[in-house]
Amino acid sequence: MPTLIRKMSLRLLQLITLLLVSGYVVGADNESDSSSKNVLRILTWSGSENYLPRVGKSGNIELAYLEQFAELNQFDLETIYVDKRSQLIPSLQQGIGDLIASNLTVTDHRAKIVDFSNAIGQVTEFLVQSSTAEPIQKNQALNGLTLALHYSTSFNITARGLKNSYPDLNIVYVDERMSNESLLDAVADGRYDLTILDDNTLKNMLRYRKDIKKSLQANSKKDVAWAIRPGNGGLLQLLDLFIDQQINSKKNTADVITAWDRIIKRNKVRFVMRNNISSYYIRHGQLMGFNYDIARSFAREHKLQYEIVVAPDNSELVDYILEDKADIALAFLTPTEYRIKQGIDFTRPYHHTDEVLVSRSKDDISNVQHLSGRSIAIRNSSAYWSTLNKLREKNPSITMTAVDEDIETEEIIEAVGNGKYDLTIADRHILKLEQDIGIDVKAAFTIGDKKTQGWAVKQGNDILLDKANQYLKKYYKGLFYNVTYNKYFRNLRRIKDHHSTSDQSKKSGNISPYDGLVKKYAERYNFDSKLLISQMYQESHFKATATSFAGAKGLFQLMPATAKQMGFNNVTHPESGIHAGIKYMDWLRERLSYYDIDEDQKIWFNVAAYNAGFGHLSDAISLARKKGWRDDQWFGEVEKAMLLLSQQKYARQARFGFVRGSEPVNYVRSVRHRYQAYKSMN
Repeated sequence: MPTLIRKMSLRLLQLITLLLVSGYVVGADNESDSSSKNVLRILTWSGSENYLPRVGKSGNIELAYLEQFAELNQFDLETIYVDKRSQLIPSLQQGIGDLIASNLTVTDHRAKIVDFSNAIGQVTEFLVQSSTAEPIQKNQALNGLTLALHYSTSFNITARGLKNSYPDLNIVYVDERMSNESLLDAVADGRYDLTILDDNTLKNMLRYRKDIKKSLQANSKKDVAWAIRPGNGGLLQLLDLFIDQQINSKKNTADVITAWDRIIKRNKVRFVMRNNISSYYIRHGQLMGFNYDIARSFAREHKLQYEIVVAPDNSELVDYILEDKADIALAFLTPTEYRIKQGIDFTRPYHHTDEVLVSRSKDDISNVQHLSGRSIAIRNSSAYWSTLNKLREKNPSITMTAVDEDIETEEIIEAVGNGKYDLTIADRHILKLEQDIGIDVKAAFTIGDKKTQGWAVKQGNDILLDKANQYLKKYYKGLFYNVTYNKYFRNLRRIKDHHSTSDQSKKSGNISPYDGLVKKYAERYNFDSKLLISQMYQESHFKATATSFAGAKGLFQLMPATAKQMGFNNVTHPESGIHAGIKYMDWLRERLSYYDIDEDQKIWFNVAAYNAGFGHLSDAISLARKKGWRDDQWFGEVEKAMLLLSQQKYARQARFGFVRGSEPVNYVRSVRHRYQAYKSMN
């Protein structure tokens, strides 16, 4: 009976909350077609654009929790972005959103004006210095040092407390648009002595930044929670119930015996993988990748949170499992005798592939005997190494070239294409990715039979192995698996649907069927309409219903989350798609205004950010600066840095990690070339 009453009470709370939030709709542009009910509107800061997590909690962990909450309570979620953190609470008070989810720390001042949920986590604040600065001793005064931070953050309370103890501490408030990454750049190069960060953010940044270091603890632990408008008690009670049952309850799990018990206790399964285009990467602020999507699905199946850990190089994928730094390795690993002897168990297959010899397209190789005197470059730790040894048994004159462990197979293939390496061995599906983007290589011949690839777990973790096998038995080659696989490996070419406009242009002088709409919004946002038409062609070839492999839609190929951020739900409608795309260009231009970029170059940075995402562009600007190249010039300067971010030695030091740098570089050049042609038209 108590259980029945509890279920009835929970349903009553759900009904009350539905009534409280029912009818709220995102306060979007009046051309948005949003009309759904029972929408829970989440306020978050646009400056917290998703980074590539290397360790610890995912940057979007709060939204992941809220997706689970919404599913349980039959809500739809709408994410509403504000430009400045200082706008979050006023936006909540004005009824623009129902809840703030933005790593918001509970403070006495905030608690007087909003209601907070139960804590979803805790953070500790630390001072951060340049890695070359002299360490601050615990008893050393901070007097004379400069501490830089955003005024609107809870760090300001900590900073004022420090100034009470050290009156000559200089506090500097930076532009609210300045990202944490840019602020850390300023600390690293000596413009400021210190800043403050939460330990969870700093932990991830220290995985890829070597120019900063953790200094003294600045404050005691603080709760992080969700903020709700006062008076919305039904929603608050539902949130607290969810937090207690789904986030905090498993912390008190009884005896821990197995690896699966430990996973259940921490409510999180840890996957180790590499940051590359076949596994895990970020595109337009969205985390993507075949293995990443599979990992999320497994976690969702078991109602767990997930953590992605990026191994610093390929050889450490297995080490992370053996050292209990991760639970499952997802990296297209082939079961080998050596790996099994190391203490690794493999699941049933989740992928089958051929190994092929990769050569340049014009190379005439069709069998092992043609390899006399040739050099094959691969990583020593890869399964390809044993394959190469078998080839050498048939032709001993083959030279084995071991490349660095942090070089991805994709990079080696590209190096074969440009002549840096002679030959390599690769899985067929990885080779296809490189061929799809135009790398001048081919599969010279297939080596051996098809091989299986599985998930890797530590030997002895039998329950975890069994859970993984059950999942694969259920989903392998099913609808979800096939759709996901096709998304990444069989549908990577850009849309090829071309609409002929030459006859129309001759008759009407128009370039596209949508010139009038583009001109309307180009004038509103102060852009050159012909440049935007060139960009629109590059994105969709003037096809309003175009959809990319990643899910981008419409004439300007916006991701759904970005379209919603701009206030649009249906960008396949031509006018909405055009307006949303140009509005997003304006939003990116505003973010770029913080950088000191030459006037004639700003538009190309704008176009590059549209294609690669603002995060990858900021990484390229930072890298160009470190390389001694001009960071205010795109062509011949920052574009070179963007190309370097395809290499792991640079990607692993970048906030947003790996990016196929040739894509934005070629994109900008194509848009510019077509724009110049359009300008010459009458």
